[in-house]
Amino acid sequence: MKSFTIQLKSINEVKDFVNTVNRFDCDIDLISGRYVVDAKSIMGIFSLDLSKPIRMEIHADNCSETEEALSKSISRFLV
Repeated sequence: MKSFTIQLKSINEVKDFVNTVNRFDCDIDLISGRYVVDAKSIMGIFSLDLSKPIRMEIHADNCSETEEALSKSISRFLV
């Protein structure tokens, strides 16, 4: 498992983020406070407080390759 902190500041960023993470087969969670949602769910993301940074956790069998590819794809969302 690998964690990143991200910030999604607009509706378009949320849409772009969801489109990006949906390209990966691994499970990705977003955690804000005590809430955990699937990062591939646009409705789940909008249920979070987007004014604060969000922790993203990647759960993958081959974590290192997935982490590298995903971190490059989402680099503009990283805090």
